[in-house]
Amino acid sequence: MIYKFPSTSANIRQGDIFIGLPRIDLSLKEVVLADEAGERITQWAEIAANGAPVNIIVPVRPVAAIVITQDCDAVRGRDISLCEIRSFKDVERKGKDTSSAKSWKNLITHHARINQKWFYLPPDTTLGFSGKMAADFMVTLRVPRTDLEELRYLRKGRLNDVADEHFRERLSDFYRRYPYDEWYPLDNAELKAYMAEYPEVRPFPWQEAMASECEYKGDS
Repeated sequence: MIYKFPSTSANIRQGDIFIGLPRIDLSLKEVVLADEAGERITQWAEIAANGAPVNIIVPVRPVAAIVITQDCDAVRGRDISLCEIRSFKDVERKGKDTSSAKSWKNLITHHARINQKWFYLPPDTTLGFSGKMAADFMVTLRVPRTDLEELRYLRKGRLNDVADEHFRERLSDFYRRYPYDEWYPLDNAELKAYMAEYPEVRPFPWQEAMASECEYKGDS
């Protein structure tokens, strides 16, 4: 669909999709330290305070991932960075309740413009994507470039030219975005409507004062 399939000998580029790269899940509270005394559980704070290199045991699992390193660095840099690819419904919570084609159309087009944390990837059986997927910009992997070049057979495809340009812009938007709480200018009624959809948000002081004033006027 929006993919193309380079030869195994082709250089690694931004937008290349790999299946089966290692994601390490490390807990800083419970670290399995392996040394001459055997294995024991400690905390990362203890290891950091010591300052010496150690051997630890960490869980690792194979995941799909897409290269985010720019082309020039992917050719000669020491490391290559990638973002994990997961089921779209796991990356974007609105996808969990989406079923109709019209709803998917709105989510893929409209929300792809306003949500800068993911990049939509449509299904493709050649890649092994049986359902809708997304690159999660919040979850990154880093692997040695030369090691990845030896595993280019794990590259199952790459974005085509149109998707690659869009991916580059979305990625740059993510890293230069200005973080803000979008509900800060809402009035009392608008904030109530917003909190009905996002109950975890907290009003700003001026919104709390505005709500108190509305309650006072309502009581009078």
